Amino acid sequence: MYHSGVTSEGSHGDWATEIDFIPDPLAKQRALEDFARFLNPQKVRVMRSAGLDIIEAQRSGPWVWDLEGRRFLDCFTSAGSFNVGRRNPRIVAAAKAALDHLDHGNFLLCSAQKAALARRLAELSPGDLTCTMFGTGGGEANDFAIKLARGATRRPTIVSTVNGYHGHTGFSLSAAGRAAFRDPFEPLMPDFVQVPFGDTDALEAVLDERTAAVLLEPIQGEGGIVVPPPAYLAAVREACDRVGALLILDEIQTGLGRTGKWWASEHYGVEPDIMTTAKSLGGSIVPISATLFTDELREFLIPNPFIHLSTFGGSDFACAVALEVLNVIEETGLVEHAATMGARLFAGLDVLAAKYPEYVKEVRGKGLMVGVEYVEESLGPRMSYHLSQHGVLAIYSGNQPSVMRLMPSLVVQPQEIDYLLDALAGALADLQAGAGPTEDSTRVRRRPSRTNVTEYD
Repeated sequence: MYHSGVTSEGSHGDWATEIDFIPDPLAKQRALEDFARFLNPQKVRVMRSAGLDIIEAQRSGPWVWDLEGRRFLDCFTSAGSFNVGRRNPRIVAAAKAALDHLDHGNFLLCSAQKAALARRLAELSPGDLTCTMFGTGGGEANDFAIKLARGATRRPTIVSTVNGYHGHTGFSLSAAGRAAFRDPFEPLMPDFVQVPFGDTDALEAVLDERTAAVLLEPIQGEGGIVVPPPAYLAAVREACDRVGALLILDEIQTGLGRTGKWWASEHYGVEPDIMTTAKSLGGSIVPISATLFTDELREFLIPNPFIHLSTFGGSDFACAVALEVLNVIEETGLVEHAATMGARLFAGLDVLAAKYPEYVKEVRGKGLMVGVEYVEESLGPRMSYHLSQHGVLAIYSGNQPSVMRLMPSLVVQPQEIDYLLDALAGALADLQAGAGPTEDSTRVRRRPSRTNVTEYD
């Protein structure tokens, strides 16, 4: 079995490569039955049809084992939440050490752990982002970003992009770029406007003196790993400056080394006024998010120091763990490693795309944030199934089912990239041979109801 331990860039962790539990298929079945009964039966049906009815057991580095003892290379990583690997030994050790003397902490008091993490984030963030507000998840981080933009500018309008994704809470849901997420809950917050991602003319047409901020992902994640035109982010920055609007970059999936830079905005030389980060900041151990902003915007908070509170946001325990996450990324060279492994993955994917043009439409992304777009929607669920049969956990995009997201942990090693490429080759060959689920059984079905939710049978 593969061991992703030490490379020329340095140690990325001593990962377990064998299971240390007794496989129990009956436990898996019980868990699925309870999940369907007490949580979400449709999720069980969808996951089963795509070969993803996996109950995770052991987790280590870029790998996960299910209760049946099957091993998978995790290329979904909870939408990019496990950049430093699953149960990274350094992160686990930091969490255990923190538990010896920390808990959540009192959210109304000042905190040494919050201060230390905020200082570190200020050092690593682009431009003049020197201030932080902590939360527990990405939606909360984007909620505060929107509140701050409106409060600081005293303007109402927030512009976001079609197929963008910023969370399912409050203000964030109003900015969501998919109608199926929003429609059941209308009326939502007023003064939210959406434009196509990458279309500068459409953006400039809606910006005016009422615009508080433009909110977008530097690379759309849930939208299907959509990379903007090279000059797009710079044009957005200039358009915001012309009307006095703020630029909010959602780096929740793209940040912390995922694209081969600390932050995806660095690829485009653009500095935001507000930036959000979450997911991998918790090192696969704790929930934590951060909204970073400039000193100038902090002026709004000075007369309003308690205008936004989060009981568990930036808890003392979570901050101690997140600080070690940043140390691991920097000290083990994971940002540069992600760029190197991404180049290896793209080279192999280009070969597969040329070999299977009847299935693969396009390969795109940056670093280890990769999208494989198939020629039609049903191939996303079908390829999830086929890849699972070859030991790879990969999930198609919620907003773009024809796109397979490949986002392995940044600790992934060359032999594991090759493992992924071999699995993709095998899955495409199986698809070509007609093995596995049929197109009808994995077709995208538009449920004829007012919720217009997309399902996969």
